[in-house]
Amino acid sequence: MAYQQYASCIEACNQCAVACEHCATACLKEPDPKAMARCIELDMDCAAICRLAAAAMARGSENAHAICALCGDICEMCGDECAKHQMDHCQQCAQTCRRCADECRRMSQQRGAQSSSGARASSTH
Repeated sequence: MAYQQYASCIEACNQCAVACEHCATACLKEPDPKAMARCIELDMDCAAICRLAAAAMARGSENAHAICALCGDICEMCGDECAKHQMDHCQQCAQTCRRCADECRRMSQQRGAQSSSGARASSTH
């Protein structure tokens, strides 16, 4: 199945979605949640795109590479924001987001390599 080749990226996306949900909820419980608004918003965006990316890879969607490229960008933004805050939940989320961003970028770049090798193979026939 197609999803097996993306297993590590799917796992990273699922872990990131959980970390972001936890971070957003924990931020809402901070003494001044209004100061955490951007962190919470990015956590929610990141969790949503991570779930979408994992689902797209699992079903072998032709859009999985594009979704994962966007997911990598959003994970990086979320990780950068979370890293600004000293709370453990934000620091853990930042690490998880960065790992996911790396996995998503690696996965999205595979398409370019596969397309290039596919183009060479089809031009030789």
